[in-house]
Amino acid sequence: MNPFEMVIGIVLIVSIAGVLKAKYGVRKDQWGNETHVDTGKANAENDRLRGEIRSLKERIQVLERVVTDDQTSASRLDREIERLRDKDSV
Repeated sequence: MNPFEMVIGIVLIVSIAGVLKAKYGVRKDQWGNETHVDTGKANAENDRLRGEIRSLKERIQVLERVVTDDQTSASRLDREIERLRDKDSV
């Protein structure tokens, strides 16, 4: 085996190891320590946060509509606020 083939072999082995580490969720922190990341748990947390953001955006849209509506009366405003409270408790 000549030196060129050995270098190609080493690069190939290191590349395959890097791909396998990424596939199984091994990450390095800023100090070079390797940690295992549970992707299932992270995905569940991301889904929960996305749902929360979606509901907050809906509430903001309703509040913007209530505030910018020209024909807003006190009773209508009270109904909108109560509707938001009922939606939040669900």
